[in-house]
This record gives sequence, structure tokens and C-alpha cells, in this order.
Amino acid sequence: MALRDTMLEKARPHLQPGEQVQAVFGGQKISQWWLLLSVLILVFANKYRVVVVTDRRILVLAGTTWSQSKVTGVLAEVPRSVQVGPPSGLWWRCTSLGEPLHVHRRFHKDVVAADVQRPAHPSGPPPAFPPPAFPPPAFPPPGR
Repeated sequence: MALRDTMLEKARPHLQPGEQVQAVFGGQKISQWWLLLSVLILVFANKYRVVVVTDRRILVLAGTTWSQSKVTGVLAEVPRSVQVGPPSGLWWRCTSLGEPLHVHRRFHKDVVAADVQRPAHPSGPPPAFPPPAFPPPAFPPPGR
């Protein structure tokens, strides 16, 4: 079974009935570049995350320290109208989903797919703006 399929299968209990999954990708709390400084920092401070993008919302699910495919709970729920990307580089740092999340290049196509399927406007009617409190100032007629 592929990694994305495993992540989706573990995330299914956290989905609402009838929710359609549009993209699934993984990330982690700390960049792999910390490995150059110390393995202990990476081992004890890193946590994996699974991001599930549906037609209604974006879920950020908590993973474990050792496995990207295991899900332990929901960390954040983000409105579907939020743009996740655009990703770039080997380890892209995503800040639009709450806590910074480092996403490896192998998941960049999933981030792009999620952004392509993003609704043009949030669901529901556009916000109503109140009328101005004061009428616009009257300008003097020309020639004065």
C-alpha cells in the first residue's frame, strides 16, 4: 500500500460523513536540515503531520515521532478557502496551516492539486458591508 493511501486510511475516522478527500500529504514539525546539527534535536523535537484536504475543510492531523502514516488526533481545522502553497525547494516551509510545517518535495504535487481545487470564494454569501456613516463631502462647484 502506498504512503498516501495509508495516511488517508488512518485519517478516515476524523472525516465527516460524505466528505470528499481532494488531497493528502505529509509534513513534519522540524526541517531535516537540523540533522546536520544534531540527531537528538531531530529525534526528540520532530513530529510528523498528515494534512487532509477535503471539499469542506483542511485538517492537520497529529502523527507520531517515528511514523508519518500513523494519526493520533486532530491538531487544527482550517477553512477550505485557505491557499496552502505554492511549494518550492527540497523542504518547503508551509505557514498557512497554523504551525510551521516542513513538506518534502515528493508531496509538492499534492499541495498544488489542493490549491487548484480550492473554491474561488468561501462558501456562503459574500459579506455585507454597512453603508458609510457620513455622506461624502460636497465639493464646491467649479469656478469659485
